[in-house]
Amino acid sequence: MKGYNNKIVWADLSSGEISIRSLPEQHYRDYVGGAGVGARLLYDETGPATDPLGPDNLLAAFAGPWNGTGIPGSGRHHMVARSPQTGIFGESNVGGSWSVRLKRAGFDGVVVKGRAEKPSYLWIHDDKAELRPADELWGKDTVECAAELQRQTHPGAAVAVTGPAGENQCGIAGVLHICTLQRMAGRTGLGAVMGSKNLKAMVAYGTKPVEIAQPELLSESLMEARKKIMEATKAFSAYGTPGGVENYERLGNFPLQNWKLGRWDKVKNISGIRMFDSIKNKRVACMHCPIACSHHLHDDDSPFGAIDAPGPEYESLGTLGGLCLIDDLPTIIAANELCNRYGLDTISTGSVIAFAMEAYERGVIGRGDCDGLELVWGNKDVLLPMIHKIGRREGVGDTLSFGVRRAAEILGHNSCEYAVHVKGLEAPAHDPRRFFTQALSYATGPRGACHNVSSSHSYEMAMTMPEIGIDAPLPPYSLDGNDMVTTKLQNVASLQDSLVCCRFISIGRGSVASDWLSWHNMVTGNELDMTEFLRLGERIFNLKRIYNTRLGLSRKDDQLPSRFTVTKREGEGLDNQLPPMGLLLSNYYKYRGWDDEGIPSKEKLAELDLKE
Repeated sequence: MKGYNNKIVWADLSSGEISIRSLPEQHYRDYVGGAGVGARLLYDETGPATDPLGPDNLLAAFAGPWNGTGIPGSGRHHMVARSPQTGIFGESNVGGSWSVRLKRAGFDGVVVKGRAEKPSYLWIHDDKAELRPADELWGKDTVECAAELQRQTHPGAAVAVTGPAGENQCGIAGVLHICTLQRMAGRTGLGAVMGSKNLKAMVAYGTKPVEIAQPELLSESLMEARKKIMEATKAFSAYGTPGGVENYERLGNFPLQNWKLGRWDKVKNISGIRMFDSIKNKRVACMHCPIACSHHLHDDDSPFGAIDAPGPEYESLGTLGGLCLIDDLPTIIAANELCNRYGLDTISTGSVIAFAMEAYERGVIGRGDCDGLELVWGNKDVLLPMIHKIGRREGVGDTLSFGVRRAAEILGHNSCEYAVHVKGLEAPAHDPRRFFTQALSYATGPRGACHNVSSSHSYEMAMTMPEIGIDAPLPPYSLDGNDMVTTKLQNVASLQDSLVCCRFISIGRGSVASDWLSWHNMVTGNELDMTEFLRLGERIFNLKRIYNTRLGLSRKDDQLPSRFTVTKREGEGLDNQLPPMGLLLSNYYKYRGWDDEGIPSKEKLAELDLKE
């Protein structure tokens, strides 16, 4: 097939051996690339006895057939490992340009096992890969380190780097990716996996073209597609994801006060509109993206000194801001940048700080436990010191460093009642009490609470995708059809994460599944029909499921925290609905072809030609 280099970098850090390998073509036919191929290798190479922070854990970073072809939104890749935060399937999807640099260097992916004797980094270029010493880089923050690595390798190289939080094996550490812009693979603690392997960074650069089966047809199709996507996303790209803050608060979807509060009259203070209209900024884009939804901020008058950094995304405004009731934009911007430099997931970081604030409110911890910090709601002065403590694993920061589930186990005193997570992963900034498909996706997502496992909330507002059988938006709080919509969108999301592409290219039907199928066939030379194409996503989602069921997960783990099933949000215009998880799960399992405990049936696995 075209679209692939049929070569991966396989690094055994314990021995220092770096080899170039080929995978069976059937891996690509069955699992596409990105998340799918990564999940297949993780399933084959790790098991219940694998220590997530041990040398036997596998860390894989894979591009897909679309990366490097110019398809809109294809500047992304997928990382997988057994998660040190949750202990189960760990994954994170990230944009930028690293995937394109990797493909143009001649490789489809990187697999890392073992543990280097000393700090090291991988330099991947021109069909070669080498392990280099990184002793002088250990301890540097991500931005400093990336600049030095580009000096040592190539000024246009893309750098995937773990920061001090990952070096300290902080369970909520991510992997920052830097080239023309910054992007974080934040979720599930993959930065800690890198730190545990003494791997500071993976640096990629190349100029080789990606071979395409039908380049002329693809080029012609993409010319029209870019225009259509730019027109459909015009309003979205002006403010990007932060532009949704005020609207989502109005809808009852924005997280407030550790998910207790229903309305907040200060939400405008941290909106994307306020941020981008009051601070000098420029729009920036991942490679091969016509949307350019991100913004880089420049502010010489910030209370924290000159700011020259990425603006926080919606999720960061929701967790560092709304969850903690902090309405000071300069503080949130500085906190976002500090998380990036430490290499911390902003979603989990904001969530654990909000959890600590509630523990403080309830008297479970006090000033003495927090080195004199007053963890009261809205206290902007504690946000940056707490990030330092978490990144360094100092004092209360060590308690919080693996997320709210571990912190609640340590603190006790019924703090599990307000530790908001699913399977150990904190909830992103979308409320499942507002969107029931989101409730079902949070509960059944392979990595835990995740909005990107389906991106389904948009389909309870306005979006449709008749090409896959979603002909009309699902009515709010609907039980009928929830199973179908959630399943189809989870399958599609798994496919997108394997191609690999961005969710946003489908905003306003800028592109649809029939476009993706055409592009995939043009790139690879395959002749798949829509049923076969969508079946790929279903197979990949089920593979992740059986990885987790092999670890002992089942229906008992597909549950929302009590805050989402017991606590009603109060406020003007809020409907106060609580998701009936028992019924939602039973319908969903039946639709998926799983048994009553959430285990894929032998018949379903055989239908998908999915071998355990």
